[in-house]
Amino acid sequence: MKKLGFGLMRLPKLPGGGEKDVDKAQVADMIDYFMSRGFSYFDTAFVYHSGESEKIAGELLVGRYPRDSFQLATKMPVMEMKSGEECERIFTTQLERTKAKYFDNYLIHGINRGTAGKTEEFGVWDYLKRQKEKGLIRHLGFSFHSTADHLEQILNEHPEAEFVQIQLNYADWESKEVQSRLCYEAAEKFGKRVLVMEPVRGGALAAMPPEVREIFFRAAPERNLASWALRFAGSFPLVDVVLSGMSEMKHMIENTETFDNFEPLSKEELGVIAEALEMLLKMPTVPCTACKYCVDSCPEKINIPGIIKLYNDYHIYRNLEANKRRYDMVTARGGKASSCVKCGECERHCPQNIGIRDTLELAAGDFE
Repeated sequence: MKKLGFGLMRLPKLPGGGEKDVDKAQVADMIDYFMSRGFSYFDTAFVYHSGESEKIAGELLVGRYPRDSFQLATKMPVMEMKSGEECERIFTTQLERTKAKYFDNYLIHGINRGTAGKTEEFGVWDYLKRQKEKGLIRHLGFSFHSTADHLEQILNEHPEAEFVQIQLNYADWESKEVQSRLCYEAAEKFGKRVLVMEPVRGGALAAMPPEVREIFFRAAPERNLASWALRFAGSFPLVDVVLSGMSEMKHMIENTETFDNFEPLSKEELGVIAEALEMLLKMPTVPCTACKYCVDSCPEKINIPGIIKLYNDYHIYRNLEANKRRYDMVTARGGKASSCVKCGECERHCPQNIGIRDTLELAAGDFE
């Protein structure tokens, strides 16, 4: 199987349409192109496009191609669940939406320190193991958003997990928050297959500042920026699939070309990436350490560290669309940047003496 996977999470939408108004004609063309080039892995989830993604997989993939000609993955949305009784309803709904008869890969969606406890409390692992015994799941795993020590804990407690899906890209390889390298090494320690999400960091690594773009183009003027990130993710021996949430045919054509005759990055090419990263790290950012003292004192419960991280990312990578999507998620459980009442409590508790009120005002201008 070729390593590129088609992530059905950022599908093209009809002009002026909402989350569920997907441009099916364009998606059908993209699926046809993907399959015609010998690629066969598709990834969806219960919550993507408010459920429309699974339905589209059923209509445009399962309904038009032999079931043994592709691999389909979907996920159990523990973050949305209120009780273990919902497992049966959700899983049955997914089978009905996709018409898939079985899932090649099935994942517990987005395990982190907040959802791991719910996964155990609701008996999700046991439920999914029973579905695997029935033949409705071929391979069982999970997608992961936490630290490497937490990943080791889960893999130790759940040897039935056959694979793990992690965020892996060269910008987050040594990140203290994402810990791409450490998470990959944890999977390696336990002998688990790795699926990669966010290889282009939500598109950020395809939209670099001019001085960073110049480093890549000087090394290979014929190559697009996304291909560097995709090849980095695909160069690791345990990586089975590199997912890309392709939202237009241009992305599909470029990305399949990268993986058609895949070549791992050479030592010289890794040196180019290291040079680009060095320049990225020199770019000025707001020096937030995510200590969260500011959040504890904020009357509007604004996720200040999360907003500042997005603000920094945007001003480094200049990918507004991706950061606006993330901004909606980061502010979903609290106030937006514009909710700031300028009380100054955050700044009185900030060890870095950041001008938080001014930064939030700038972030609101960028993202709202």
